[in-house]
Amino acid sequence: MRIRELLGETVCALADNGFENAGFEARQILIEAGIPQIKLLSEPNAEVSENIVSAAREMLEKRLSGYPLQYILGEWEFYGCNFKVGEGVLIPRQDTETAVELAAEFLGSRGFSERKVLDLCAGSGCIGIALAKLCKAEAVCVEKSEEAFEFLKKNIGLNAVGELVKPVLGDIFDECVFEDLGEYDLIISNPPYLTEEDMGRLQREVSYEPEAALFGGRDGLEFYKKILANYPKKLKRGGMLAVEIGISQQNDVMGIFRENGLEPFSERDLNGIERVIYSIKQK
Repeated sequence: MRIRELLGETVCALADNGFENAGFEARQILIEAGIPQIKLLSEPNAEVSENIVSAAREMLEKRLSGYPLQYILGEWEFYGCNFKVGEGVLIPRQDTETAVELAAEFLGSRGFSERKVLDLCAGSGCIGIALAKLCKAEAVCVEKSEEAFEFLKKNIGLNAVGELVKPVLGDIFDECVFEDLGEYDLIISNPPYLTEEDMGRLQREVSYEPEAALFGGRDGLEFYKKILANYPKKLKRGGMLAVEIGISQQNDVMGIFRENGLEPFSERDLNGIERVIYSIKQK
């Protein structure tokens, strides 16, 4: 079989099953199967081995079942950085880049000694690691899941930020963990925020991701209530606390900020959706 034939077969199978980015996904699958990207682009008539054909078809079948492309590839780009991903860890999404952009702008206005970051519910570490690389920030990333924590440690190594990023395995609401944490210039989190209703209608791809990283309680607000009740005291004066939110959660989350003495502001993502709620601690 030639490259163009295998590519065509893969694209058609994905497109026929409703995958919007069939061409992109097909190329990624073939590269992962062992065809160099330059060869895929420049030598469409080159023959491919049976091993590559078999590997590509196996990955295609997994993808057609709804298994996330990111898990198939084992690595995904987020804000210009690469992150290892797989079963047991939430996949970094473009939505979260809004929080990173806001945080990076805030940290950029401060001196290097005022760039201490606490990343709560860190998962793969995409937020804390990206800020460490972009802003030379010192980040503490706290993650409860042992599976996700393994990915967090791998991603610290992958991005060569071991001197800047400290991984902490623990529940952010465990008193022992909480008491061990210092004070920070930025506290940031993309917590679980899906409601009970949301969990009942997950897309196929999302259903493969860990429930603990998605479900935010019956109303989706459980983590916001706990974070805002506990963590402002860990924030330095003039520091920022920022959280990613789900669609239409802005009023509820802003109300929780106000209940805990913080004046909230919102930041919209590229689609115009209010995606991040944040506040600057005044006293």
